Amino acid sequence: MTGAASPIRFGIVGSGWRSEFFQRIARALPERFEITGVVTRSADRGREVEQAWGVPTFRTVEELVATRPKFVVVSVPREQAPATMIRLTELGVPALTETPPSLDAESSEPLHRLVADGAILQVAEQYHLSPLLRAQLAVAASGRLGPISHVLVGQCHDYHGVSILRRALGITFEDATITASVFRSPLAQGPDRTGDPTEERSVTAEQITARFEFGADRLGVYDFAGEQYFSWIRRNRLLIRGERGEISDLEVSYLQDFRTPMFGTIRRIEAGQGGNLEGLFLRGLILGDEWVFTNPFLPGRLSDDEIAIAECLVRMSDHVDGGPPFYSLAEASQDNYLSLLMQESARTGKPVRSEPQVWAHA
Repeated sequence: MTGAASPIRFGIVGSGWRSEFFQRIARALPERFEITGVVTRSADRGREVEQAWGVPTFRTVEELVATRPKFVVVSVPREQAPATMIRLTELGVPALTETPPSLDAESSEPLHRLVADGAILQVAEQYHLSPLLRAQLAVAASGRLGPISHVLVGQCHDYHGVSILRRALGITFEDATITASVFRSPLAQGPDRTGDPTEERSVTAEQITARFEFGADRLGVYDFAGEQYFSWIRRNRLLIRGERGEISDLEVSYLQDFRTPMFGTIRRIEAGQGGNLEGLFLRGLILGDEWVFTNPFLPGRLSDDEIAIAECLVRMSDHVDGGPPFYSLAEASQDNYLSLLMQESARTGKPVRSEPQVWAHA
């Protein structure tokens, strides 16, 4: 008999709000993940992290690397991430950065050179790995909808939304003409990172709508306001249209043959509801009699976003062991670049055209 696999050991640089997602995952699944330590800015913050999460903290990357993590999650502001990633590479440790590590195309060039020289650098882009989106993208890629020509994404901001749009259309590094605008409207404030609202209050929602035209046969539409992340009254939306069918949020319709339309609904299968005593976790999602997503982390009590981030950790571990990349620095840079062009078009009111970038040929 063979014993259970050892947990994936990783470190974290940064102790902010996003860092805590990784901490929660490791706490919920100690048999799968182990945090070797966290780098914090100060000893005071370090003591807070140690008390809250029961993990050692350090002030320097060098001290963290001495704990021998398999890789290190870089969860710091994106303008600080490149220096940390470069230092980790110098120390021979793979880096998984929480966000694309640059504010513009030029500042990421040193990191692309490191990748070309063999450094292992990935970005923890989780949205395409979240249960519902992963199921929807799988259905779109299955062929039953035919070639995909039109996608509308209304559920995550900037490069996250562009990433979903690009993957659903089957786009890699093709260029696009982008036209964007901003619409501002009043919205009753919902919860935020600190918790539920404490009073009736209205905020101004800034909604960016953009068209990404990848030639004459593929169109992506981005439509999102940041308030959607926490709002109780603004739903996420996804529309994927192909020649023979479409996905509209949870509803799937397609032609089995030219005279036989098929209809189905993607349904969540969850434990812990009503009289079920299995625990509280997601089993997966089904479409008809087919599992279109199965949760590899049950019975962990994780949100959908945490399930996706846990999958990033597993795929990063596999990549370090020689497996394929799951969201490369090149992909992240392309999505970030298109997002920046979208912001430029929204600001100026003029269409912009993307151009080939060096990472597309790396």
